[in-house]
Amino acid sequence: MDVKKILMVAGVAIVLFYVISQPNSAANAVQGIFGWLRDGAEAIITFLRSLFA
Repeated sequence: MDVKKILMVAGVAIVLFYVISQPNSAANAVQGIFGWLRDGAEAIITFLRSLFA
């Protein structure tokens, strides 16, 4: 196995452990990430609207 594959398997294992052992915290983390992505997308849309208005 190469190093990339080992790191990927280890990363997936850590994420699964976190989700199984602390599901509420994991859900809050995912909601925070999605909120950050939504805010970024809204900022880009606002910029483009003001650019072409």
